[in-house]
Amino acid sequence: MSRPQTLEQKALGPMATSPPDLSWPLMRNNVTRADLDALIAFLQKDDPILTQSKNVEAFELAWSEWLGVKHSVFVNSGSSANELTMLALRELHGEGEIIVPPLTWVSDIASVLHAGFTPVFADISPRTMGMDSAEILRKISPRTKAVFLTHILGYNALDDLLLEECGSRGIPLIEDVCESHGATFRDKKCGSFGFASNFSFYYAHHMSTIEGGMVCTNDRDFYEICRVARSHGMVRESRDASFQARYAADFPDLNPSFIFAFPAHNMRSTELNAVLGLAQLPRLDANNIIRTRNLNRFLDGLDPSKFRTDFAVEGSSNYALTLVLKDPDASLRDRCMQAMTDARVEFRRGTSGGGNQLRQPYLRRLLGDEYKKYPEVEHIHFHGFYIGNYPDLESEKIDTLCTLLNGL
Repeated sequence: MSRPQTLEQKALGPMATSPPDLSWPLMRNNVTRADLDALIAFLQKDDPILTQSKNVEAFELAWSEWLGVKHSVFVNSGSSANELTMLALRELHGEGEIIVPPLTWVSDIASVLHAGFTPVFADISPRTMGMDSAEILRKISPRTKAVFLTHILGYNALDDLLLEECGSRGIPLIEDVCESHGATFRDKKCGSFGFASNFSFYYAHHMSTIEGGMVCTNDRDFYEICRVARSHGMVRESRDASFQARYAADFPDLNPSFIFAFPAHNMRSTELNAVLGLAQLPRLDANNIIRTRNLNRFLDGLDPSKFRTDFAVEGSSNYALTLVLKDPDASLRDRCMQAMTDARVEFRRGTSGGGNQLRQPYLRRLLGDEYKKYPEVEHIHFHGFYIGNYPDLESEKIDTLCTLLNGL
C-alpha cells in the first residue's frame, strides 16, 4: 500500500514509472510489540492509576541515571519541556534576551516569546547545523539571560569555546536535545553539560512515549520551580519542604494544598506514557549504534562533489540522514526531490522545523527581513533535507539511494 505524499512532494508532479521502490518512511517500528505488551500488562493490573504517579517518577529517575544528571521532570511533550524551561528561567533570572538558532523547531523560539524574552539569533555551523560558537559570542550582550542551543538531528553542537565562555560569563546554557538523544561531546552525553536540557519523546524521535518530553538539570532551585510549574504552579508539587513552608507562611490566608506560585500550565504526562518510556529506554543505546552506522554508510556513499559529507559525526546520534547540497543549485535540488518522491523515499526539505524559522509568519511579523542575515541557515532552508533513519533500515536501501542521488 503506497504512503501518502507530503504537500511538497505532490507539488513536484506525477511519479515516474520505473524508479526503485524503496518504501522508505521517516520513521518505522518505533513502538514495538514488546512496548505495547508492557502497556497492556500495566492496564491489566487491578485498578491501575493512569494519571501521573509512580511510573512517571520511575521514568524520571531512570532517565536521570541514563543521562547523568541529578533531576528530571517528565512532561507531556518536548514543546512543553521548552515552555517549562523558559518559564523557570524567567522566575530565576528575570526577562532579557535569549540567544537562539534560526534552524530549530518552532517551540524553542515560541517558548522564548511566551516567557517574555527577546530572541536574538545566531547563524549555524555547516558541519553541525547547530549555532556557531563564534556567532553566539558575537551576539552576547549585558541583557543576555541564556544561550538556547539546539543539537540538530543528532549532531553535537557543543565545543570547548562555548562551554568556557558561558561558564566564565555566568550565562546559563540551555541544551535542546529533542533530536539528539545519546549524542556525546568528549564522551559525555549532550544534555548533561548545560544549566538545563530538554528532550522530546515524540514518535519520530530516537525513542517514543507517543507524546512526551523531559526537562533535566543539576540545579535544585530550577528543578523545584519546574515541578511546581508543570502542574498549574501548585506549591504542593515541590519536593522541598522549606519551599512549601515559605509559601504557607507568606500566605496564611490560603489553603496550603492550593497555593499557586506562578501563572503556569498543566504540562503533566501520564502513567501510560511513562510505562512506554521505561520499556524503550533499555534499548536506546543499542539502537543508536545502528543509527550511527547507517549515517556513516549514507555519508560515505554520497558524491562529495555534489553533497556535503563532512559533517561532524563524532559523537553523533542521528535519527535522520542529512542530505545537503554542497553548493546552491536549484536544478539539482529539484531533481533530488523528484527522484526521492518517485522512489517513495519520504523526506523533509529544510531539515529541522522546515528550515529558517525567521522566514515563518510569526517571526516575519516581528522581525521583517531579518531572515536574510543568516546565509548558512538559508542554504539549509533551500538546499537541505532529512531522511528517516531507524534501527531496521536496510543497508541495501541506503546504497540504492546514494547511487540514485549521485547519478542526478
